[in-house]
Amino acid sequence: MQHEHAVGMLAPARIGDESNQQWADLGCGSGTFTLALADLLPKASTIYAMDMSSAALKSIPAKHNAIAIAKTVGNFVTDTLPAPAFDGILMANALHYVKDQVAFVEKAMTYLKPSGGVLIVEYDTNAANQWVPYPLTFIRLKELFTAAGFSEVNKLGERPSAFGRAMLYAAQIIR
Repeated sequence: MQHEHAVGMLAPARIGDESNQQWADLGCGSGTFTLALADLLPKASTIYAMDMSSAALKSIPAKHNAIAIAKTVGNFVTDTLPAPAFDGILMANALHYVKDQVAFVEKAMTYLKPSGGVLIVEYDTNAANQWVPYPLTFIRLKELFTAAGFSEVNKLGERPSAFGRAMLYAAQIIR
């Protein structure tokens, strides 16, 4: 996905303007959405980019648009996350790799500040395959986060997938 398309998917999100926000990008891959988020955060914020692939992390710069990017090799499902509290968590094409999504959302909540929120980019499909083993339609995402105690699950937008299998959607989840 091109950078401007990734930014466009996240741009409608309500991200506070207070400086020094701390965000996690879990399962960040080579950083397409990490850099998109960096374009939207207030200056002097930090993104903690976490992925199991050290090779993918190497393609992400340490700073983008005056936003520091701290890279961590790790499994966001089983490992401790790279900071104790976040203003937000971004997961772009990553939650569909989590088998026990309920348990993971419960874990992620313990890392969110009381006013913290979540940004999700996912395929709107029920059809599992080797690249999307645990699919998460927008309806299922809404059920998952509402059951976890979040008050709002809003679709920010959608666009066709480059793979043509299903639409990609972006959502913001607010406590």
